[in-house]
Amino acid sequence: MAEHTSSSITIEAAPADVMGVIADFARYPEWTGEVKEAEVLATDAQGRAEQVRLLLDAGAIKDDHTLAYTWTGDNEVSWTLVKSQMLRALDGSYSLAPVGGGDRTEVTYRLTVDVKIPMLGMIKRKAEKVIIDRALAGLKKRVESNPSQPKG
Repeated sequence: MAEHTSSSITIEAAPADVMGVIADFARYPEWTGEVKEAEVLATDAQGRAEQVRLLLDAGAIKDDHTLAYTWTGDNEVSWTLVKSQMLRALDGSYSLAPVGGGDRTEVTYRLTVDVKIPMLGMIKRKAEKVIIDRALAGLKKRVESNPSQPKG
């Protein structure tokens, strides 16, 4: 079983506002450094993405992959790899927890990456940590700079 990497950050916004940004895949290229294109391929009955194709350019890792998303309530989303050119696995989740009066949110991002090319575990975990830290910093900046970002 592959080990996962996780990290958390507190964002000055309500969980619904944070999840609104996470769920808006079309805008990922605007705030995530690695995602160059995002296309929702399928949605569930609530209109949330079930399958998303992402074109990724993370320096050493360039990939065109599809992820399947599972939404648990309003405060958690997880994903698993459907298909990829470079990756064997890309499983992760965002879990949101209200902090204080609910106007702040603790976001925990968990990620497991397995590439098809041989890579030392230490290097892979370092790459996971970089991806997580960049994603959380980008998410925080995006949410806090756009508190009234339109949803949908």
